[in-house]
Amino acid sequence: MTRLTESDRALLSRPLQAMITVAPSGNRWPAPRPVWFELTDADEVQIFSFASTPRVARVREVPRASIVVAAPLGEPEQWVSLEGAVTVHEDGAYELADRLARRYYADEPAKLALLDEWRDADLVRIVVSAERVQRYSI
Repeated sequence: MTRLTESDRALLSRPLQAMITVAPSGNRWPAPRPVWFELTDADEVQIFSFASTPRVARVREVPRASIVVAAPLGEPEQWVSLEGAVTVHEDGAYELADRLARRYYADEPAKLALLDEWRDADLVRIVVSAERVQRYSI
């Protein structure tokens, strides 16, 4: 596994959106999607998803993905890209969704009602283990 720098970890610890790209299926193009994410203590990035989504089907078929996180406009340019193997886990998905909702909706508590819907949903936790890390910063 490629090591993250302290600067990478600082960026990945912020409540920013990541763009995840998974392998396309059939004749579909790769389709990056914005997602909430969490950096783990093992320098992996994890997201949650509904188990029935095409993204989950594709990562089960080809367990690889890339994730890109960039600093927002108005800040010095910085981004980090992680590419690597993906694992899908049935455990911990709701707990991750709960943590991320509270992190990303901290200023909008009314939106936390989504957690009631997600509690009974078929969620999975997707973990990306970085095999290649690229970065840029000014």
